[in-house]
Amino acid sequence: MTDRSFTRSLRRTHSEVAVLVYLAICAVLLVWALVVTVSDDSGESMAGVIPLLATAPASLVLLALPDDPVWFITAVAIGAEVNAAVIGWCARALRRGDGPDPAS
Repeated sequence: MTDRSFTRSLRRTHSEVAVLVYLAICAVLLVWALVVTVSDDSGESMAGVIPLLATAPASLVLLALPDDPVWFITAVAIGAEVNAAVIGWCARALRRGDGPDPAS
């Protein structure tokens, strides 16, 4: 295994790890919000705002769906997937060096 391929695989792994960590954080926030909301007797829990903000802006667009817990979960899940795709795309672009020319 050459040093160059090791470096390339290390960079690829780091970008995949970043995406997986983001998705794990979103999943934990979603479960936490659901548990807090279900256990709140007053019905005034604002815990659902945290996962929505963590997955914005896509989840905020989908929040216009009917007021149902299934749609809330769907909005957060799709928002997290869209953001994870953007994070992965940015990591690949940075790894390739496809940024603006620093001389300009």
